[in-house]
Amino acid sequence: MKNENTIEALVFAQKLAQLSKALWKAAEKDWQQWIKPYDLNINEHHILWIAYHLNGASISDVAKFGVMHVSTAFNFSKKLEERGLLTFSKKVDDKRNTYIQLTEAGKKIVLDILNDFNPKSNTLLQGTLPLKELYGKFPDILELTAIIRNIYGDDFMDIFHKSFHNLEQQLIEQEIKEREDFKEEAI
Repeated sequence: MKNENTIEALVFAQKLAQLSKALWKAAEKDWQQWIKPYDLNINEHHILWIAYHLNGASISDVAKFGVMHVSTAFNFSKKLEERGLLTFSKKVDDKRNTYIQLTEAGKKIVLDILNDFNPKSNTLLQGTLPLKELYGKFPDILELTAIIRNIYGDDFMDIFHKSFHNLEQQLIEQEIKEREDFKEEAI
């Protein structure tokens, strides 16, 4: 016979599993549609994203922050190297680890993909709009973030937050530059 704590834990675990599966299905579909014109799969795009925001990374870092097996990170990175989107290297003082760095073509494709984002075709985003309208901002998802931090650790969350802070700063700078260019053209 199960005690009350076990029942509560079981129900919570199953709720989280079912909601996570439904959320991932929508996220996966949105992500695949977004990157489809670039002939990339989700793992390849994720590797490019990580390499871009870490300004290069070891294969083990890519695996860790991409939540994938090391062999998956390596094999998909090899495909990206064959397409000329990244390069492999070893550091003089660290021959054990393999590092990847985006090429100019790799940086360009990351930026092109970001510029091609269409909020209207993203079902997850559309699903959050009623909350944004109600509260004036997108959900913080603090409880989910806390769960992920407890599973994957502070390093994972630090990189997560850093990459999105960098993205936000980059987009703000791009918007300012576009406004300045527009003003100059108007004069």
